[in-house]
Amino acid sequence: MAQRQLKLGAFMRPISIHTGAWRYPGAWPDANFNFGHIKQLIQKLEAGKFDAFFMADHLAVLNMPIDALKRSHTVTSFEPFTLLSALSAVTERIGLIATGSTTFDAPYHVARRFASLDHLSGGRAGWNIVTTSNPDAALNFGLDDHMEHAERYKRAREFYDVVTGLWDSFADDAFVRDVESGLFFEPSKMHTLDHDGQFLKVRGPLNIARPVQGWPVIVQAGASEDGKQLAAETAEAVFTGGGSLADGQKLYADIKGRMEKIGRDPEHLKILPGAFVVVGDSVDEAKEKRALLDSRVHYDSAIASLSVILGTDASGFDPDGPLPEIPETNASKSGRQRMVDLAKRDNLTVRQLAQRVGGYGGLAFVGTAKTIADQMEEWLVGRGSDGFNIMFPFVPAGLADFVDKVVPELQRRGIFRKEYEGATLRENLGLPRPKNRFFEA
Repeated sequence: MAQRQLKLGAFMRPISIHTGAWRYPGAWPDANFNFGHIKQLIQKLEAGKFDAFFMADHLAVLNMPIDALKRSHTVTSFEPFTLLSALSAVTERIGLIATGSTTFDAPYHVARRFASLDHLSGGRAGWNIVTTSNPDAALNFGLDDHMEHAERYKRAREFYDVVTGLWDSFADDAFVRDVESGLFFEPSKMHTLDHDGQFLKVRGPLNIARPVQGWPVIVQAGASEDGKQLAAETAEAVFTGGGSLADGQKLYADIKGRMEKIGRDPEHLKILPGAFVVVGDSVDEAKEKRALLDSRVHYDSAIASLSVILGTDASGFDPDGPLPEIPETNASKSGRQRMVDLAKRDNLTVRQLAQRVGGYGGLAFVGTAKTIADQMEEWLVGRGSDGFNIMFPFVPAGLADFVDKVVPELQRRGIFRKEYEGATLRENLGLPRPKNRFFEA
């Protein structure tokens, strides 16, 4: 049996998720909004044979107090489709994944944009389906209140059906372009969707040919019950919040088990927890880098970041007391639960939890190329993941350290590619091309 291979995505919006990244010595403070820098970074990732470059997206300025917001390097960044379209022209094999909201966008727009990106890139697009947890986003779209959590997921499920149906508007061979007869496309190979559902009404067809990959790769994030079920039914890659290996194994078995129950092949979905990686020539050096990075986080940012994840204003909590009982809100349930579990597990005060989260509080690999590869291999072999969505501590040096030091070690062990398997994101992830639901191949 062939050895399992890691799949690696790069979490690149924000360019670094760590709040202190832009203040690290030698870092690029403007990396989130500098195309020249981003172009260098994606080309470095492609040289390292990464599967994909992932652009998360926000439809509002982060909902935190201005005293914290003014210290955030993520307050401004490019719109993902515009940026990824530009990056498609300066890369050849790396996948291009963007977030598209099912709550505040129209399915026709989403279908058209991703189909266009897939054609422009030669089959490298991926759609990260999100329901958008930031309540301030509603205010930017003419709404006073955010849609309730369960309703957002019901809409997302219908949204997925509409978007994928629109991608199947034309058979793969519909466009004959017969110059002699004057026939550009065969009308019998065009399908009008005529969807009229609970949340959406869309006629179709899409006014663009079927994507190169059939459908762009479907990516999902989140680990709530609703999120896990949506992933099992629709996703081909899942970006999860990282916890312990035991937590990862439990989530891995849960989602893949749900797939089996509905008749989907579990190998047709890649589970990629987020992993924050700090590389040093020794473990002590790596820890020193992390400590210096964490020291660049201002407390205003720390407590505000905690408030965002909890979905509750934490500024009034006793900083030196334990985390109080946190009520459920309409924000991300999985993110809130991770914070509650972390505080309890490590017996952290509110201040300690805020400082941890203010930098980055999730799964972190801090060590040498060898120790980091050891941990990644343990997750892969132990069925805690199929790979990772890598978060870099600062750029450019933190990203270069991973590509130049960790990637060769993974390749030496035979658990990561030395060359891309194909030209499309699906080929490189080992995913089948979807059949057109309206036309026989």
